[in-house]
Parts: sequence; C-alpha cells; structure tokens
Amino acid sequence: MGQKINPYGFRLGITTDWKSRWFSEKDYKKYLHEDIEIRQYLKRNLSHAGISRVEIERTRDRVRVDIHTARPGVVIGRRGAEADRIRADLDKMTGKQVTLNILEVKGAETDAQLVAQGVAEQLASRVSFRRAMRRAINSAMKGGAKGIRVQCSGRLGGAEMARTEFYREGRVPLHTLRADIDYGLAEGRTTFGMVGVKVWIYRGDVLPSREEQEADRARARARAAAGGPSSERRSGGGRSRTGRDTGRDTGRPAGRGRRRPGGRAGQGVTDRC
Repeated sequence: MGQKINPYGFRLGITTDWKSRWFSEKDYKKYLHEDIEIRQYLKRNLSHAGISRVEIERTRDRVRVDIHTARPGVVIGRRGAEADRIRADLDKMTGKQVTLNILEVKGAETDAQLVAQGVAEQLASRVSFRRAMRRAINSAMKGGAKGIRVQCSGRLGGAEMARTEFYREGRVPLHTLRADIDYGLAEGRTTFGMVGVKVWIYRGDVLPSREEQEADRARARARAAAGGPSSERRSGGGRSRTGRDTGRDTGRPAGRGRRRPGGRAGQGVTDRC
C-alpha cells in the first residue's frame, strides 16, 4: 500500500513521449550508456543552469541533444563559449557529430523538476523546509497549475530521526492516464545530511484533438459498415422447454403429477364411491 509508480513511465506512449529516441539492435548497450553519460555530464557541469530535461535523438552518424533550461544564457555563455565547450566534450564522448539545441522553458513555476530543484536549493541555504514548500505551492498555483504536491524526506530541520512530510493543494489524479502530471526529483545537500524533494504537478487533461476525434468516428463507422447488423439471437420458436414440461431438469418423470396427501408418489388421488 502507498507505493507510487513514476507518473512519467506510467503514461509512456499514452500522453508522454520517450526522452531518448533511437533504435539499434547491435549497439543498444553502447548507446544506452552514452545517453546516461551525457545526462550525468550535463547535470554535473550545468547544475546551476536550471535544466528541466535532456532529450537525445540519434541517426546513423549524428546525435542531437536538446537541453530544456530555464536559464539559456547560462548554458550558452558569453558569445557562445560555454555551448561550444559542451559541444566539443559531447563530440569526444560519443565519437560523432553532436547538434546541440538549447531551448528555454516557459512557465518554470509549473515545471516539476525546476520546482524540486528550487526547493532543494533553498534547503541547502538553510531555509525552513515548510516555508520553502509553501512558497513553491503558492507560486505553482498562481502560475496556472490545477494541483501540486511537494514532499520532503530526510532529517528535516536537523532532527535526529528522518521523516517524510508533504503538502498538497488542488487535485493530483495519479491514476488518471489522460491527466498531464509532471514529476520532478531533486536532492538537497544540507549540513545534516541529504534531503530528497519530490514534486507532482497536475496541469490539466490531455484530450484528443478535433481531427483525431473525427478520425476515430470515421473508423468506427467503417467497422460498423463492414460488420453489418448484429446477429440476432436464434430462438426455438416458442417457449423454452423447462423441467415443468419434460421433467429432465427436476429429476421427476414427465407427465406425472406431484405427490399429494393420501396418495402414492407420482399418482393422483381418486375419489372413492
């Protein structure tokens, strides 16, 4: 009870898309470890840039890396020097030509990963965890979120025993597949240990577009036309034969009456003159 699945993986292929888009049969292991190294390198070198997510797409001889960040100026650097350095390191790491795209995240207050990083940074700066959580909730609700849950785990406030506390406001339907729920995880390094921060943000439902709905209706009409009318139930032309008529279901011989007081079983009673 109480175990939560990752909202991103739970909706993968339904309302969310893969963060790594490529296919390989022979070099799958190599590409997988390269993706992990790329993400770890960016997280380590751009920890102060507010990176929300990193998307990787591969072709035969090229690699495209999309960095979604709230501070694109920090990633680009002065006259693009920082971006050139990152691109050169990724070229050396993968052995292929890397295309680096730096995309700005709009609405950072409703991005779960950025909110979690913000709370973790405040905890590392010795801010009260309750104040940091409340501040994140208020900014997300003002930014247009329909619901948010912030959870902190660890030695909160320097306590001797670790515990978990969370605050929630609005709706966070974790079991609704069409719900657009963003999830973020960050860790704050404090003087009394590591504190984990988890954030769930509900941003509304992902509904199909009008074109997709019309296409679904057209497919349903085509299936109905191809299948024809539904087959009718075949009846026996009259009342079904039951145990009252045949006696097969009840175990009594057909055509004989019930046992009555004063007579033998299976025979009726006649009046005596």
